[in-house]
Amino acid sequence: MAEMAFQQGVTCIVMDEKDNVTTLLADMKKGESIVYTKGNQTCELTLLQDVQFGHKVAITLINQGEEVKKYGEVIGAATTTIHPGEHVHVHNIEGIRGRGDKRSGV
Repeated sequence: MAEMAFQQGVTCIVMDEKDNVTTLLADMKKGESIVYTKGNQTCELTLLQDVQFGHKVAITLINQGEEVKKYGEVIGAATTTIHPGEHVHVHNIEGIRGRGDKRSGV
């Protein structure tokens, strides 16, 4: 993973270029803008809900059943469509690792 330089006023971080979520580094309110860097691109997004420090926000459209990626790894699957700027947490994702009902052919 590339070395990360933290700047004053940074409110979120994308851990890996494969990620479709960013992690907030401060409590943020609905309507506030976040700015994040993904690869060499700097992007801005408006929050659709209040989101607490340490929680995730979608940075791309994540369709129902699609994998949610953080750290470049799958951390779950969307249980509903999640729009950019929307809070991503237990209310709209579920874990898929170790679930026997998610195995192929079951």
